[in-house]
Amino acid sequence: MDYIERVFSDFQEIHGDRLFADDPAIVCGYAMFRGRPVVVIGQQKGRDTKQKLHRNFGMPKPEGYRKALRVMRLAAKFRRPIFTLLDTPGAYPGVHAEERGQAEAIARNLHAMAGLPVPFIAVCIGEGGSGGALALGVGNRVLMFENAVYSVISPESCAAIVWRDSGEAEKAAEALKLTSDDLLRFGLIDEIITEPAEGAHADYDAAAKALGDSLHRHLKSLSGLTAEQLIEDRYRKFRLMGSFFEDGEQPRDPST
Repeated sequence: MDYIERVFSDFQEIHGDRLFADDPAIVCGYAMFRGRPVVVIGQQKGRDTKQKLHRNFGMPKPEGYRKALRVMRLAAKFRRPIFTLLDTPGAYPGVHAEERGQAEAIARNLHAMAGLPVPFIAVCIGEGGSGGALALGVGNRVLMFENAVYSVISPESCAAIVWRDSGEAEKAAEALKLTSDDLLRFGLIDEIITEPAEGAHADYDAAAKALGDSLHRHLKSLSGLTAEQLIEDRYRKFRLMGSFFEDGEQPRDPST
């Protein structure tokens, strides 16, 4: 919400998935971005205990992802670019969330995002946790704040599984390669957004300006593409992830 307040104007929040309920862990709505109508979708953790409980610590439930999907489809219908702000430890793993189709909701979002005919820019602003973040993250451009992390699992959970000791989280974090520098080197993100010297949390205005400038630059580069080109661009981007080859070999064309 700090970024929405500073980067966008005329934000109009949309609530509910029209199936079950509204999920406060995901914030969606229409907004204006430097004179252009856009859609913004983000994950909200909250600050104090009351807010964190209300937002479920930023862990969305199925209705949150279905709300996001509803808004993405509206963006496609009205040809509005989509910005998503990722900040979650992961999708909520509770029994009731699983009963309501948590995995199905994430999978449906992944499928739908692959075919959206509008510019789509995703930004990891803090913590990108597994499918809970990826369910909003299949963008033409994936950006990441300098001090953010993005990984398939948290270091603590990874350490508990691999070494059966969550105290080995530091070793797990090194193995996971979850920093912005690591992900840029592997080609999993497109740009690192520089934070203020003491971190984004120390200067919201400076962090928001850096975010806005980066979004503007990437949106401008995508705006000249047709709907078909945007879909193909997104397809190729994610098909090439994890494509490894030996020295001297050429990477395989994902279209073949």
